[in-house]
This record gives sequence, structure tokens and C-alpha cells, in this order.
Amino acid sequence: MDVSELVRVRTRHPEAIAEAAARRARRPLLNDSGRLMIVAADHPARGALGVGDRGLAMANRADLLERLCLALSRPGVDGVLATADILDDLLLLGALEHKVVMGSMNRGGLQGASFELDDRFTGHRPEDIERLGFDAGKLLLRVDYADPGSLTTLESTARAIDAMAARRLPVFVEPFISRRTPEGRLGNDLSAEAVTRSIAIASGLGGSSAYTWLKVPVTDDPGDMARVMETSTLPAVLLGGEVGDDQEGAYAKWRDALRLPTVRGLVAGRSLLYPADDDVAAAVDTAVGLL
Repeated sequence: MDVSELVRVRTRHPEAIAEAAARRARRPLLNDSGRLMIVAADHPARGALGVGDRGLAMANRADLLERLCLALSRPGVDGVLATADILDDLLLLGALEHKVVMGSMNRGGLQGASFELDDRFTGHRPEDIERLGFDAGKLLLRVDYADPGSLTTLESTARAIDAMAARRLPVFVEPFISRRTPEGRLGNDLSAEAVTRSIAIASGLGGSSAYTWLKVPVTDDPGDMARVMETSTLPAVLLGGEVGDDQEGAYAKWRDALRLPTVRGLVAGRSLLYPADDDVAAAVDTAVGLL
């Protein structure tokens, strides 16, 4: 990974990013299989750089780009979800040809901040995704019934869904019911009831659900997923989350949930880019095999 060359282009020829986007070879969101395998790398923009006990694992941009390029080169990987800085690098590297490109839209709720739930849209706007010829957007919707900031996020999310639908662009909504611990740390409730409620809320946002997808976690008890996914007819993908050392356990949970009729794929990031054994290719290939 030649960082100096990326910096040289950025300083002397910044318009190269838009030029690379304009000539990028595109593909449909879904191929013949009707399934999606997306690698996620939008965590750093929230200041979420840790993986397991490695607190700054994602802070080395050259290393992250190398891992992303390797993951994107594996058979069966459809595309990537990331913020503008990372997608711009990948455009310059030529790594996004014939790939699904998802722009990450709201990154204002910084990890650990007092305003974490007032999650402003500080990433890609719908007009940016359209202008760059990207294929979809993604947004995070965390709802804490005790935090007024959630209402602001709900409203701005609905308007973002409207703007994406007006452009006929898919938007992947990642909903959670969230709560703060007595120490102030924000956590997501993965009980069947909470995930069911979050899906119901997300499915009803905006003036049209025609272009809305859901990005959902596997519940604490994976056996609850069949019942939980009956909440909506919107197509859904599973989110990977952080799996720690239990990679095999994560694969088993994903495998069962991927059999459900509304679940159309998997969006995973740290668990594939930074697996416990550091074998990115093997982790990605195993995940692809689950589809």
C-alpha cells in the first residue's frame, strides 16, 4: 500500500477522485443469486477504532486499506460500506470496479460522547451518493426512550429515507433500541422484544418504504430470529458486529438467520477484517460460504 502515492494524488490532483467515480464500472445491487455480501469499514468515523483488546486496531489506514482490498478481491464479495475518506482511497486504488458501493450517512453520534444519540448526518448525503454514482446508503438508528436526542435522529432519518427514495436509491437502516448504563455507557438491547420493536419503528419511517432495507443484528437468543423477522416484509441483511474470539459461534448464528425468507445477505466489518487468527481471506471466504 503506497500511502505516499495516495497523498501525492490527493494534494496535486484531488479531482482524480471524482474522475475515478465517474468511470467506475457499476453493477446491479443484486446479482443472479439475489444475495449480498458487503464488507463494512465505516467504524473509524465514529472514533470506534478498537477490535477486541486492540484499542486502535483500525487506526492504521494503510493496514485497513490492505485488508479491505484483500476482502474485496475474494470471490463472492459484492461490495463495501464506508465513509467518504475510505471510499475515496478505494476509488483511487481501483478497488471498486464492478462492486456495490454503500455510502455511510450519519456518523455524528461519536462513540462515548454525551451526544452519541443525537446522531447527526455528517457523512454522505443522498445527493453525494447520487453524484458519485454509488449504489446505496446506510444509516444507523439508535432509539433510547429516555433520551430526547433520539427524536431528532428519528426525524432526520425519515427525511433521509425520503430523499433516497426520491432518487430511487436503496438505503439500509440499522435500528436498535439502546440504553445507557448507570455509568453512562451506551448499549444496544438485543433481546427479541427490543429487536422486534426496532424493526417495526424503522420499517415505518419516511413517505415510502420502496427503497428501504433493514440491517439487523442477530438476537441474544438466535432461536428468536425467525419470530423477530416476521415483523416486517422489508428485505434485510444481517450485521456482523464484534464477535470476539468466538468466530465459529458467529458463523453458526449467521448461517441459521440467513435461511429466513426476508434475510438477503450479510454486512460484516471488524469480524472479517480483523479476525482472531488475522487470516482475512479465510474469514471472508467462510462468510461468503454461508450465503
